[in-house]
Amino acid sequence: MGKKLAGIDEAGRGPVIGPMVIAAVVVDEKNVPKLEELGVKDSKRLTPRRRERLFDEIIRLLDDYAILELWPDEIDSREGTLNEFEVENFVKALNSLKVKPDVVYIDAADVKEERFGEDIRKGLDFGAEIVAEHKADDKFVPVSAASIIAKVTRDRAIEALKEEYGEIGSGYPSDPRTRAFLENYFREHGDFPPIVRRSWKTLKKIEEKLKAEVKPERKKKGQTSLDAFLK
Repeated sequence: MGKKLAGIDEAGRGPVIGPMVIAAVVVDEKNVPKLEELGVKDSKRLTPRRRERLFDEIIRLLDDYAILELWPDEIDSREGTLNEFEVENFVKALNSLKVKPDVVYIDAADVKEERFGEDIRKGLDFGAEIVAEHKADDKFVPVSAASIIAKVTRDRAIEALKEEYGEIGSGYPSDPRTRAFLENYFREHGDFPPIVRRSWKTLKKIEEKLKAEVKPERKKKGQTSLDAFLK
């Protein structure tokens, strides 16, 4: 039996729609080459179809794994920063593992990698070597595996939301399809759907934009009806 290696990563930290997903995996070091043979790498470098195909193959090689789906209401009601929220939930995912790792590889969200790793180490209910680095999903196979598990889980959640709400895009504020969905939904309902992160500035900007559009329209309609009345 070799060392047990854990990797942890998130998907969906930045989107305005849908969950942030955290995945923690544990793999025996003897199985790391098998994950490499499968083509496991940072999820952003794989197509959605390839990630989906790898999902079950990765899980078969793991000793243990945990997935947390954090929905907008949880994200919006957090007390601290997004980094603190991420640390808290990385700890929760790692502590929920039944197979405790000897080494934990972490994709660090903080500008200071060591601080992020140390904050997580303090919360763990087991002892392990901590390796927290930027772009860890591109450097360490266990983190790449966690990255794929997290991304596929979020992709599936977004597909389920599309079945309910129609085309919502990727959920990222920069996606024109996502912005169009949010604008159209607000125009129709006067509010945003429950699947959005209300603490994101994107929504405030859209709301201000649409309210500014409505005022001139109302004024114009009022003038037209007055002209008709005077005739």
